[in-house]
Amino acid sequence: MRFLRSGLAALALLLPLPALAQVTPGQDQGILVQGQRGDKPSNWRVAETDHVIVYSDGGEAELTRIAHNLERLHFLLSMLLNRYGKPDDTIKLRVTLVGDTAEFDAMDLHNVRSAQGPFAQAFQMQRYYDPREDGAVMAAGRYSMSAVIEPPQTVDIQGMNLDPPQQDPASGGFNSTFLGASSESRALTGGGNVVPISAEGRLYAGFAQHYLLTYFPAAYPRWYLDGFGELFATIRVTADGEIEYGRMPEGYWRVIDSFRAIAVKDIVTGRYLTEAVRGKWTPFHAWILTHYLFFSAERRPQFSRYLAAIGRGASLEEASSEFGDLDKLGAEVRAYDNKRLPYERMTYPPALADEPVVTRLTESQAAFLKGRIELGSRIEIPAGPPELRARAIAARDRWLGRLRQDARRYSSNLEAQLLLAEAECRSANNAECLAAAEAALRIMPTDARALGWKGVAQAQLAIAGPAGERPGRLRAARGTIVQANRADTESTLPLIGYFRSFSNAGEAPPEVALVGLLKAVDAVPAAPGPRLLLGEELARQGQGEAARRILEPVAHGPYDSPERARAQEILDSLPKR
Repeated sequence: MRFLRSGLAALALLLPLPALAQVTPGQDQGILVQGQRGDKPSNWRVAETDHVIVYSDGGEAELTRIAHNLERLHFLLSMLLNRYGKPDDTIKLRVTLVGDTAEFDAMDLHNVRSAQGPFAQAFQMQRYYDPREDGAVMAAGRYSMSAVIEPPQTVDIQGMNLDPPQQDPASGGFNSTFLGASSESRALTGGGNVVPISAEGRLYAGFAQHYLLTYFPAAYPRWYLDGFGELFATIRVTADGEIEYGRMPEGYWRVIDSFRAIAVKDIVTGRYLTEAVRGKWTPFHAWILTHYLFFSAERRPQFSRYLAAIGRGASLEEASSEFGDLDKLGAEVRAYDNKRLPYERMTYPPALADEPVVTRLTESQAAFLKGRIELGSRIEIPAGPPELRARAIAARDRWLGRLRQDARRYSSNLEAQLLLAEAECRSANNAECLAAAEAALRIMPTDARALGWKGVAQAQLAIAGPAGERPGRLRAARGTIVQANRADTESTLPLIGYFRSFSNAGEAPPEVALVGLLKAVDAVPAAPGPRLLLGEELARQGQGEAARRILEPVAHGPYDSPERARAQEILDSLPKR
């Protein structure tokens, strides 16, 4: 057995140093409120470790295992990327595990600031990720799925003078993935080629991507993020506490045989995203190329230069010249996956094996968990034609209307008022935001989030109000934001809100506001919003190189976030290197 350590440890040399310390309206969904008023125990539990918080309405054993494995994965990545034991000021990732496929689909989530693939239809994954200003969130279904990579064959048995197949009582019925005969159609469906898609594997892949974007923010190509996640999707924890990673995913050869190999030159140049090729792209294609590049001593420096070129704004086509002859690279990868590929086991120290702290939520605590996840998909208004924007605004306003009804119904529920305050402020409904924040403060007068949203609303109302009243009202708003900061010094909401109270008013932010914004970027490095604010301010101060480092992951990264166009505009305005 060969090992991954030498290849993956060298990844730290490929990655940039850490930075400074269109959503499409879908089906119109309402707020999904779980439970009633009061403090009765709910079906929801939360497990917390040093680096992750996981919510689930499933069993406690499953929740504990997943939270513990995510913490183990954090340790593994930290060891491989030479980050173990280093200071960590980032906000914990919040993961929500939601029921079955239908329940997750009903939330109608849209990845506005992230995306997978796009993979072939059989590999459309149930996972949502949003690098928010107050900490990244991820959501996924709890149940594993199967990818049907070759359609099953349907045989008409009516004309064959055969009796229909009999149900096996011990099986509880036919498995609809493989058999589908009805007494009316007398047709039997069977065969096909099915590859399992592990629900936990999707979580581990998403966590690995989040880790990379958080601790090493850079302008990565989409295929590489896909592949990096897949390298760790197959982690296994052995009975003696070892973590195994890097194994070939189950069904790899079946997928490649069915979808065929994609030319490496089409991947590294980005051509695989064209309509002619994108229908063949799968997580398995991403896995093999990323796996190979970790181990080739010759290719590793080329890959590093490839990433650096993309960070500077080169297209994938331009950056691919760093690899030289792409046909030769492709031949190497084809030869590589015919070998016995390496993987490794790493011991997880017993001293770090503390079980997650698991708490059962009350109904009032759990009532708006789903609404908080849905928030990002509901309030974001895409750029584009006026008709598209009008439909998005109308859908958002309907959602807000139902949220207001729920907040009135659950008037003593703190989470209901906080969710409404955030939704109103982020929709620029500042008077309504202020009212919701005040309602939350009546429930909990010292709550940092309520104070934060109150201060944000006060500042925006002051800026929009009479010019003569503005200075006094802004002082009052900033005073409220300072109270929020004192109530929770680690929250990014008051840090960002305080800075915006100056920048939105057209005033030069004082040094303390800039320091606070720097701290916020350190806490949520993957979030494009704070990076855009900081990059814009650094550019205004004439610190062009610092602005570039901050903005390149937003402007040239893999995701077409709402902040991307403005980040590119600022970069274009900077003096040329």
